[in-house]
Amino acid sequence: MLGQIAPRNLFDIRPDLRAMDLLLRLKHKNAHTVFGAVGDELAKDGIELVPAVPWLSPWMPGAGYRSGAELPERYLPDIRYAYAIAKETARLEIGQTVVVKEGTTLAVEAFEGTDACLERGGQLAGRSGGGVAVKLAKAGHDLRFDIPCLGPRTVQTCARSGIRVLGFEAGMTLLIELDALETLARSLSVSLISVDETNL
Repeated sequence: MLGQIAPRNLFDIRPDLRAMDLLLRLKHKNAHTVFGAVGDELAKDGIELVPAVPWLSPWMPGAGYRSGAELPERYLPDIRYAYAIAKETARLEIGQTVVVKEGTTLAVEAFEGTDACLERGGQLAGRSGGGVAVKLAKAGHDLRFDIPCLGPRTVQTCARSGIRVLGFEAGMTLLIELDALETLARSLSVSLISVDETNL
């Protein structure tokens, strides 16, 4: 599977009878339960979903990746803090992105999506900006149908919102239009960094 299905579409669909039956059987409706159930339905017809990661891995940087603007050391404590918060909110199926500033959580992604979270966090950071955003996958994230992605639009949203650092999970995040993304991050003074348990 490839492409984006925005969470908001969950409440704006016209399912056929098979899909309606599938949705009615689900107690909780989030990306993982819905797409997992779709995968199970496809398997009944002999269709196996496989992760696209083997073909996309060159654009999914591992530990130690840094690009964009130079990363000032003073932001490292906020990156560590945002990582810990994002791990927990992802585990709770709330969202995968958080924005923090100077040890304060400003915004947590929920149903509205990453860009709206970044905009809200930037607004709450005040005129001086300096927010730090981290986007992660949850433990056991099913990469068959949901690979966390960041692209030029995300970097533009960060810059417009005063987000100075954009962290993402090492080896689990697809950087769309990588060369353009890195060039744009440098020009807009946004630092990009891969994060995981080993490099924080």
